[in-house]
Amino acid sequence: MRVGDYLFERDCRTPNSESYSIIEDDQPVGRVDIHYTSTIVHGTLCVAESFTQESIRELIEVIDEELVDVAGVNREELIIHVFQGRDAGVYSDHGFEQNGNGREGLR
Repeated sequence: MRVGDYLFERDCRTPNSESYSIIEDDQPVGRVDIHYTSTIVHGTLCVAESFTQESIRELIEVIDEELVDVAGVNREELIIHVFQGRDAGVYSDHGFEQNGNGREGLR
């Protein structure tokens, strides 16, 4: 789903949650995991170091309006935990020798 400058690629979905990779200019810039309860939506947003506080706020608004609201969940509150830093890779138990960035992974 493309929204403004961002492309949200759904990585997985369960009855009560969704996970999206966030792409900008063909580069991954973040990830959001959204968990739905009966009255509260909890989210974890991880963004690149280059994001400003303003761009984080704007991205949260996009997530709220385009991902959470579209899901049709009747909620009283949205809580987003934000983590900012660099991508250290993607690890899987099917290949601990290298992570998703081709760097040495867990052993």
